[in-house]
Amino acid sequence: METIAGNLYDFPKYYDLIFGSDWAAEIRFLKACFAKYSKRPVKRLFEPGCGTGRLVIQLAKAGYEVSGNDLNEKAINYCNARLKRAGFPESTFVGDMADFTVKKKIDAAFNMINTFRHLPNERTAEAHFRCVADSLTKGGLYIIGLHLTPKTPAKCTSETWASTKGNLSVVSNLWTIATDLKKRQERIGVTYDVYTPTKQFRITDETMFRTYNREQMFRLLGTEPRLRLLDMYDFRYDIDCPIDVTDDTEDIIFVLQRA
Repeated sequence: METIAGNLYDFPKYYDLIFGSDWAAEIRFLKACFAKYSKRPVKRLFEPGCGTGRLVIQLAKAGYEVSGNDLNEKAINYCNARLKRAGFPESTFVGDMADFTVKKKIDAAFNMINTFRHLPNERTAEAHFRCVADSLTKGGLYIIGLHLTPKTPAKCTSETWASTKGNLSVVSNLWTIATDLKKRQERIGVTYDVYTPTKQFRITDETMFRTYNREQMFRLLGTEPRLRLLDMYDFRYDIDCPIDVTDDTEDIIFVLQRA
């Protein structure tokens, strides 16, 4: 199999095939959060680090006014093209989730699975929460999901996904290469194995995530006093079952509210 070294986010068609269909539980959870925690109707939404827009497009179809940003221009072009095809404004833009503004205050923001951990240090993480707080209306929600580093060894250090659409199939593998808790870095390897009727090839990439244990994450949340912690959940997305976070918690969703 031919191997190509490249940035996986530069191949939005393959990324979206793998991850684009896995949205229903997250959308249901977001809507449940809006109903449970917002004191006003939720209409305008923003996703920092929106990528190909797998959630943005579904929320637009559900009647919300959506926008988002991402550093990868190819992902943004893909997202805007799908919005346009569906009859919606091309409302996402190239931008940094640690340095952005919105044209209108938003009712809610969301960042559901680990994208936040691409921010490399405490300065950019604090800037991210500051930008979100600046963008939200009073009482607005921020729903952010990520993997924490547990005190005990992580139970899952690799994941595999596969998806097929028409004559195109993609198998993705992700695994932890190394973790340095002093530098707070988790080095991740990723591959896409792409199958078409005429060829097969593999795209390989590496990325870096910043690590957060329970204490580090709560300390970070405390740096933006305008965002108040309401509840916490895990990746079961069960709105009726908030959780308590321990040193061994791995999957976490924070529901925050703008004071």
